[in-house]
Amino acid sequence: MPFQEYVEHLLEPQDLDLLGSDTLYFFGDNNFTEWGSLFQKYVPPPFRLPGTTSAYSFGIAGSGSGVPFHWHGPGFSEVIFGRKRWFLYPPEHTPEFHPNRTTLSWLLDTYPRLPPEARPLECTIRPGEVLYFPARWWHATLNLDTSVFISTFLG
Repeated sequence: MPFQEYVEHLLEPQDLDLLGSDTLYFFGDNNFTEWGSLFQKYVPPPFRLPGTTSAYSFGIAGSGSGVPFHWHGPGFSEVIFGRKRWFLYPPEHTPEFHPNRTTLSWLLDTYPRLPPEARPLECTIRPGEVLYFPARWWHATLNLDTSVFISTFLG
């Protein structure tokens, strides 16, 4: 898909019936060769975990998009543009979710039924703000606006 077509699609409202696997979301294993000039200019937040290395991942996403609950190793995410809402559970609490439903559908369908004690920790990060996510913590994200962000995975 040409980048211009992706951006045009990105600016359309999120379809509530869309499966998570059908949602266009530019994020993940970015090719450092293609994005090298961006990453070379990026000044990461001054956070470090001893004995780890950093791997960057650049993302562009439309309002209402996000990633459903998942977990991995530690890292942090910084918003460059827009706002990103985070939902987090500690490793010992597996959230109620369908892996191929969008975070927006989870927020509208499942979240309202959760008793207060079963609700996740939540926050919204804005441009220049950073969120650290520990290893094995369940987390899902919802872009409240068209968003640009960089995540740093520590390994």
